[in-house]
Amino acid sequence: MDHRVVRDLSDLPNYAFGPRMTMWWGTLAFCVLEGTGFALALGGYLYLAFLNRDWPLGPPPPLFWSGLFTLVSLASLVPNYLVEAAAREENLFKVRILLVIMSGIGVLLAGLRFMEFAVLPVRWDFNAYGSLLWTILGLHAVHLVTDVVDTVVVTVLMFTRHGFGRRFSDVEDNAFYWYFVVISWLPTYVVLYWVSQL
Repeated sequence: MDHRVVRDLSDLPNYAFGPRMTMWWGTLAFCVLEGTGFALALGGYLYLAFLNRDWPLGPPPPLFWSGLFTLVSLASLVPNYLVEAAAREENLFKVRILLVIMSGIGVLLAGLRFMEFAVLPVRWDFNAYGSLLWTILGLHAVHLVTDVVDTVVVTVLMFTRHGFGRRFSDVEDNAFYWYFVVISWLPTYVVLYWVSQL
């Protein structure tokens, strides 16, 4: 006698949010790996600063553009939190509006980073200080631009016929990565811009 129970699972969702999605774990692993890269680069910077009494070996970077970048980054956490919450609610109208706002903020931050590079007082090939300064800022700029491109792509998708279901999970994942972009900037900002002023 066969006692197997057959259940119809076709009505179950094919996506979820947070740790129930494999994409979330992939993003977390990527953040851990990239965070380690930031920690190593900042550790190298601090090691050279410790060895050299005259650190930085050149003029410290100006605070205006980096300070503005930091303020806008911190302010972006509010719409980022709201878009994440709207995605979990699967509120398409709110998600669309907030993604447009986040895309605009991302483009603004990329512009601020460009201005920041334009006023750096040392070239990347000037000495170890210049090389590390440009490398660390460049590393963060790559993360910033990558997430801005991802945000724009997700925004466009949410305005098409694909803007439902699994795409809300993609929006949440995009917001998760944005937290990493902002949080990884804060110790970078302190080390590169304030430690060098001391």
